[in-house]
Amino acid sequence: MASQIAPSVLSADFSRLGDQIQSVADSGGEVLHLDVMDGHYVPNLTFGPLLVRAMRKMTDMVLEAHLMISEPDLYIDNFISAGADIVLVHPSTCSSVKDTLNSIKAQGVKAGLVVNPDEKLSIVEPYFSEMDQLLIMSVVPGFGGQSFMPEVLYDLPQMSQSLMENDVLVEIDGGINMTTIGAVLDKGINRFVAGSAVFNEHASPGENFSTLQNLVVSGR
Repeated sequence: MASQIAPSVLSADFSRLGDQIQSVADSGGEVLHLDVMDGHYVPNLTFGPLLVRAMRKMTDMVLEAHLMISEPDLYIDNFISAGADIVLVHPSTCSSVKDTLNSIKAQGVKAGLVVNPDEKLSIVEPYFSEMDQLLIMSVVPGFGGQSFMPEVLYDLPQMSQSLMENDVLVEIDGGINMTTIGAVLDKGINRFVAGSAVFNEHASPGENFSTLQNLVVSGR
């Protein structure tokens, strides 16, 4: 699996969202990460299926919906019909993790599980055969301004072989920027979520994306 940066649109300027997404796409971006928060499972409140539908009209990029919400089974269909290509859920929010994953995949999109920093990666091991993706949170979800937590990767090496055998894509999210990305390369991670490192005033989203993507490709 080729390594890639997945910009988190939560850090984008929503008054120029279409232009900012296009800037990333023009620079070779393939995946957008959508942080969906309900103000209940996590403290913050962001957006729902309506904005996902709007973004689907803006771009052909893969839309990856990270549902940081309680009772995701009630809303998954809405996000898929809005245009999400990948749906990621937290195991603790599902009444039956296996049923949720199979329900997502039955609709023709990819399904994944998310592990928080205070959880062991091993909680997802029973579901390797059902899941397409593993998202490792390297900050506590729902809170901004946190530092990258390297300890979340300590257990990854012992799981890498099983993840590869089951074709599970590994992704990391939280505190990824020009400085920290070097610490997570060569760890068996395929996708790196970056928010403010892509969407900021220092350069265009496309330029920032290219800088990060070049670091990932070069392995530095």
